[in-house]
Amino acid sequence: MTGKLAAPALRATLERARLPFEYDVAVMRITVAALMTPAWIAKRLEVPEGVTRIMIPGLCEGDPEVLAEQFGMPAEKGPADLKRLPAFFGQADARSRYGARDIRVFAEINNVPRLDRERIVAAATYYREAGADVIDLGLSLDRTWLDEGPEVIADLKARGFALSIDTLDPDEILMADEAGVDYVLSLNGDNRHVAERLRATPVLIPDTPDDLDSLDATIAHLQELGKPYLVDPIIEPIGSGFAASLGRYLEVRRRHPDAEMLMGIGNLTELTEADTTGMTAMLIGFCQELGIRNVLTTEVIDWARGAVKEAVLAAKLMHFAEQEGTPPKHVDGSLITVKDEELSPYTEAELRELHASITDPNIRIFADTEWIYAFNAERFVKGTDINAMFDELGVDEHTHAFYLGKELMKAAIARGLGKNYRQESPLDWGYLTFAEPRRERVRLTARSTKPPPDDETEEGS
Repeated sequence: MTGKLAAPALRATLERARLPFEYDVAVMRITVAALMTPAWIAKRLEVPEGVTRIMIPGLCEGDPEVLAEQFGMPAEKGPADLKRLPAFFGQADARSRYGARDIRVFAEINNVPRLDRERIVAAATYYREAGADVIDLGLSLDRTWLDEGPEVIADLKARGFALSIDTLDPDEILMADEAGVDYVLSLNGDNRHVAERLRATPVLIPDTPDDLDSLDATIAHLQELGKPYLVDPIIEPIGSGFAASLGRYLEVRRRHPDAEMLMGIGNLTELTEADTTGMTAMLIGFCQELGIRNVLTTEVIDWARGAVKEAVLAAKLMHFAEQEGTPPKHVDGSLITVKDEELSPYTEAELRELHASITDPNIRIFADTEWIYAFNAERFVKGTDINAMFDELGVDEHTHAFYLGKELMKAAIARGLGKNYRQESPLDWGYLTFAEPRRERVRLTARSTKPPPDDETEEGS
């Protein structure tokens, strides 16, 4: 269902979509569809015979369950933009199978000995809420943790955290193992003698990154002991052997086809001055294909904030792609932040047609990659300079001016970045999208001199 202004565009979009089911468009007696609420709809909707599901606009505020209870059938919200409906329906089956992952995410708290217990617990809680499966306690080269460690580890275990310790020092490894950690990072030829005393699962690394024979020797040692282990050939930063290190992961998988493996992707996200979303997705995709079911990341540098959640989201996306035998696209746009998954603006011709049907003074704003449009019954303003556009709109009521300034700035950002703009809705920043503070704005009520279309109503004008 929709309102009067969007009805022509909705029908045209659905006709182009060639949907594999029958549908009916219910045009409610309201101008702007987003102003409907489920409760308002429930009082006015007449459901035709044979309907099995109700869909309302994604921007409607309220729970569609109100409609489900009223009419005894499923009710749901569609996408925020009606032009996304074809993709929405095309992805419906995929969404029902989406969400599982088989990559375990380790999240490192850096320099734990320098933090008090309260900060450690807070960091562990933040990572767990981001989706991390294991909290990695990164120790320091210049400060031991032998005295404080046992109590902190016991506290974290009591709070339900799975833990790993990140150190090469044998004494710290044994302390943490006795205190109850689940994994030990890492063992190599220098400290693997402690393996027979460990309860925790160790991660095995080469003595130097390019020495896979030393890694084989440590693997053989754990196999002789009959103990489980993970293998990490060590990924190196760009400029320090990154490409060769990827090749070593392939070689280790060839030598040890059944070994459980780990990759420390933080060596890339922390040491590459670029947004982490794409890097994380690419590395997780590599891990998914190679059967690396454990990754370690962290959020030390500012541009890596969110890297743990990104790893979890990427693990779901790549698992789905492998499971379905399909590219990891058009399923979950959570990792598309600065750009949008699909740009679907209205054409100027569509906006001119919409403008012709408006009879009230409230201003509608739209944007594409070239222009910003703002119009009401009396004016149609098109431009790129939002200051000049604001002046041309001639608004002097202060709360309405504030509202228009905010919306025009959002439209300018959307135009500059090539994002979809929807009036009174936040821009889509993927998983970083945040709720936009809203206030009741003044709705202008003076009527236009333009004759109203048939059945026009004051509601939503």
